[in-house]
Parts: sequence; C-alpha cells; structure tokens
Amino acid sequence: GNVVNGDKIIYICAKYLKEHNQLPGNKVVVTVMSNFGLFKALDKAEIGYEKTKVGDRYVYENMKENGYVLGGEQSGHIIFSKYATTGDGILTSIMVMEAVLESKKSLGTLTSDVKIYPQLLKNVRVADKDQAMNSPAMKAAIDRVNERLSGDGRVLVRSSGTEPLVRVMVEAASDEICKECVDEIAATIEG
Repeated sequence: GNVVNGDKIIYICAKYLKEHNQLPGNKVVVTVMSNFGLFKALDKAEIGYEKTKVGDRYVYENMKENGYVLGGEQSGHIIFSKYATTGDGILTSIMVMEAVLESKKSLGTLTSDVKIYPQLLKNVRVADKDQAMNSPAMKAAIDRVNERLSGDGRVLVRSSGTEPLVRVMVEAASDEICKECVDEIAATIEG
C-alpha cells in the first residue's frame, strides 16, 4: 500500500467536513511544514488554511481562537476540536473511515488529488542564528530559488528553537531540483 500521511488525512477530512457543512470558516489549520501538494489540493477544493509554527500546541491555539474544527501536522497528529484538544490516532482513524464509508470511495481515490512534492531539509550550523536569518545574501538566494521554482514548489528557511542551526527546506517537482535549491541556499548561509 501507500503511505497516507497527515497532510492527506487533513485533505480527506476537510473535504468530507465541507461537504457536510461542518467546516466553520471553510478553513483548516496546518503547520509551515505541511507539504506544498496539500496547499495546492486545498486551493483546488476551495478550502482555506492557516499556517502555524510546528507543534500541536500552535495548531490547537489557532483552532480555538478562530473556532476551527480541523487541524494537524504532516506527522499525522490530527486534531478534531469537536472531540479532543490533541491529536488522537484512534479518533483520526474513525474519522477517516467515516469519510471512506460514506463516500463509497477507496482511500487511494480520496487522496488522489494530493500530489506530495519531494521535500529536502538540510540543517546548517551557524554561529549566530539571528545574523544568518537576517543576511541579505541569504535573502537574495531565497529570492533566486523562489524565482526558479515559479510557483511549483516552495522554500522555507527557519532557525532552530533549540540548536545553533538554520533549517533550509525546499519542496519542488523533483528530488534533483530540491537538492540544487537547498544546496544553493545552504552554501550562501555557510558563506
């Protein structure tokens, strides 16, 4: 079988809830690490999304503040705020099964609109995270990569909250493009 990660689960459940008029604000809450393919599929399904920092805590805070009922992470931590305040694997599996059974479609069919983009993450050790994150050279490298991707991928550069690292992540149409783009930004940071 194929892996059905949290991004695909969010998509299935968001569409199901929308079809049943149970998606307040027509939005879900995801993290900055959610796959670019999820964003494209949600856009196509005309479902909005809000991005938070990585972590259930941030997802739930946004959901609670805005009255949203569905949120989660690529890892599979999915929150259905009508029933729980944290991710629950059993609850998630029940909700996915409900969507599958009611639609009379296979899990593969329900997730077919979500094309998961290759993703590459590289940690770059730095002496000063703030200096690295504010570097004009790094910002220029990010702009060049974004221009190259032309809306068919994305760049995410963020500092680690616990280590002297800058995390460079690129999603693109192929592993080769990801590697080239990550290497270009990382080389600029390493300078």
